[in-house]
Amino acid sequence: MKFLFLMDPLETVVMEKDTTFIFMLEAHRRGHEIYYLPEDGISLQQGRLHFHAVKVKPQTVAHEPFIEEHLAELTDDQIHAVFVRADPPFDQQYLINTWLLEFLPKHVVVINHPLGIRTVNEKIWASRFNDLVPATIISSNQKSLLDFVAREKNVIAKPTGGYGGGGVFHIKPADTNTKVILEHLTDNWNTPAVLQRYIPDAQNGDKRILLLNGEPLGALLRVHAEGDHRNNLFAGGQPQAAQITKRDEQIIAALKPYLLELGLYLVGLDIIGDYLIEVNVTSPTCLQEMNKLYNVRLEEKVITFVEKLCRS
Repeated sequence: MKFLFLMDPLETVVMEKDTTFIFMLEAHRRGHEIYYLPEDGISLQQGRLHFHAVKVKPQTVAHEPFIEEHLAELTDDQIHAVFVRADPPFDQQYLINTWLLEFLPKHVVVINHPLGIRTVNEKIWASRFNDLVPATIISSNQKSLLDFVAREKNVIAKPTGGYGGGGVFHIKPADTNTKVILEHLTDNWNTPAVLQRYIPDAQNGDKRILLLNGEPLGALLRVHAEGDHRNNLFAGGQPQAAQITKRDEQIIAALKPYLLELGLYLVGLDIIGDYLIEVNVTSPTCLQEMNKLYNVRLEEKVITFVEKLCRS
């Protein structure tokens, strides 16, 4: 089979950590053809998609994780699956690619489906499950945001389109920087920001649960570095083993039908204590960290699932 990976430039891949790399490596191990598709590599011609890609051979060589074999132009009837794995931000190029990918023939598997990716903003969508998330406000209105901080006192503030722990602030009671932080996040009250009640369990870390087809694939706890409130691994957090609790199962069960309806097969849930914080659908990560913690090869389950979808 021919698998296309729409992703960030190959030179940005960190072999020891990158989830996309381990998917490519496993698919190659099984004999599939692997193609790197840059974000500007999709064309629409007379209603048919053309992909300007590079055939690659992934390998576990730190200084050269990919051997680039040759350039290729593939049409939509030549491919079997597309993995949408470009990292946020969800910018204009990302949006256009989701529109273009909807021209794919129905038999081509897309992980995750472009309609689902467009629908589920990773910071906002979780708020539709009001009983699962902490007290939240999403707004650019100055009075509403300041009133929320005054009422909740201990608050996490973040941009609606952030990633990797960037732009996440902990506003504590009587913090003299509150207004400055909110002005920054809202671009002087013009762009909505997300504010949530601070959850004390965040001191112990936040849990990332990877879902495959609506079922738990693996879980870990991300624990912040000393002197930092952010648990994200890109912000210096460290992975630790974690168990999936009854509350986690309730959250997963509530989300599952919506995720599957939207074609969101590979999803990362961020949970702190008893609360759902984010639903990651663009390029959920942490698979390699889970492999190392539990001595497993979770990528095998993912590629097997994609193969079954392709054959069906």
